[in-house]
Amino acid sequence: MRSPRWFFLAVLVVMAGCDIPRFTSESTSKVLIRAQPSLQMESDYELAARAIPGALKTIEGFWVVDSGNTTYMTILMEGYCQYGTGFVEDEVEQAELRKDFEAVAYHQARATKMFLRCMNYALMRLGKKWQEDLFGSDEQVQALLARAGKSQRTPMMWAAIGLASAINNNKDRIEMVGHLDTAKAMLKRIVEIDEKYGAPRNKVHAAMPHVALGMAYTGLDKSLGGDPAKADEHFQKAIDLTEGKFLLAHVLRAKRVAFRNKDKKSFHDGLVKVLETPPSIWPEQRLANEIAHRRARRYLSQEKELFP
Repeated sequence: MRSPRWFFLAVLVVMAGCDIPRFTSESTSKVLIRAQPSLQMESDYELAARAIPGALKTIEGFWVVDSGNTTYMTILMEGYCQYGTGFVEDEVEQAELRKDFEAVAYHQARATKMFLRCMNYALMRLGKKWQEDLFGSDEQVQALLARAGKSQRTPMMWAAIGLASAINNNKDRIEMVGHLDTAKAMLKRIVEIDEKYGAPRNKVHAAMPHVALGMAYTGLDKSLGGDPAKADEHFQKAIDLTEGKFLLAHVLRAKRVAFRNKDKKSFHDGLVKVLETPPSIWPEQRLANEIAHRRARRYLSQEKELFP
């Protein structure tokens, strides 16, 4: 019988030929993907607000060790966009309520950083050609979008949402606003892909391009190209795709469309309906619905100021 010592030495020889950190990273990435729903199901807003930054930085650390791991890029592009929307922009709104304009600028700058990280991880996921050409000429952008297919759909979505959200926090910067047409073109291309191949099984991912287009069409005044009617169509599509259970789409529709149309009844009724719907209506998206309730309460508290 062979000595256990020889078996131990053989294992060491095999391990010596492996990249142990990368091997460990690959195993970890599979666990993280399977564990991701636990955060989306969180019911405590404050707990999530404190947990997410540390989680993102930990995953970013794994990505530094294994920068070719597409799973980490996928988690990070989604995570930074969702953190920016759900939490950092919440800080912006709170500062606006206090009329603390220094804090508004500070948190808008932070939100911009989150959204650009989201966009950059998505562009890395898409590949070098996207990183080089997305901010090139109109011809380069159109060529990129024309070649985009179903396999590029999700990273392209997060790249577009990251870009559009960064623009939304920098409306006073012409060099940022100038990229809004690019973000809208990307989102429209995603809608085309969904119409051709079918929407993804992840209902939130199916709805997000429409939510983002709703935001984009109400990001500017009508005189500058805003279109509340088109925005309303996209918010309704997002609501339909999620069977009315993605409450944030209802909240954004009230705030972005009803308010701009000076429709106080639709604004009020839409937000009240959200608050009458328990966040647990969609357990897999409990955190997003908790955020929707938080925003709905805030906007209703501002109703007299918004509709004097």
